[in-house]
Amino acid sequence: MMEGAETIQRVLESEGMQELSPQLKVALFLGGMAFISSALVTMTAFTRIVIVLSFVRRALATQEIPPTQVIIGLSMFLTFFVMGPTISTIEKDALAPYMEDSITGVEAVDIASSALQDFMLRQTRKRDIALFAGMAKITSISTPQDTPMRVLIPAYVISELKTAFIMGFCIYIPFILIDLVVSIILMSLGMMMMPPMVISTPFKLLLFVVVDGWVLIAQALSMSFR
Repeated sequence: MMEGAETIQRVLESEGMQELSPQLKVALFLGGMAFISSALVTMTAFTRIVIVLSFVRRALATQEIPPTQVIIGLSMFLTFFVMGPTISTIEKDALAPYMEDSITGVEAVDIASSALQDFMLRQTRKRDIALFAGMAKITSISTPQDTPMRVLIPAYVISELKTAFIMGFCIYIPFILIDLVVSIILMSLGMMMMPPMVISTPFKLLLFVVVDGWVLIAQALSMSFR
């Protein structure tokens, strides 16, 4: 994020931008920062990770524990971990040469887009790409690298949502079984007025701690992108 901000600042300080008014420069800078935030959500591993972690919190029935800020922070740093090779490629092949004035801004954007495209293509289902390519009436895609970004990005997001919901469903299963067992036991004891969640929540937390759930979740999320 800091490197992206420095790049935007450098563009604003270029000769072609010096003739613009200060108000327009500020607007362009804020627009660039907003684009970086949107790219973080839609073009990286962030979407899948934050949804799966939210499913974990829901399955544990711990309300706002962990807090939303912790979920987002953990999701962001796991995203940086997963995207490490891609970020290194962009920094080495696009950002560093651009800072050294060995390539133009357009070339740097093309190289960075190609690196992100390779990552997204590995995670996107062919059916989703075909769906958006068909809606856009694009029939000239002969290789995966020929997929335009306006087709690849929504297809990637849809694929990530599906994968995240599948992982969330698998996470829910053991906790649902605990709820069912507790409900059956309470009914057999005649304690039908006792909310099952009051009894099942401690057992869910105990199970999650015993199996070292956070480590398993982080490992499963990291491995799911390979």
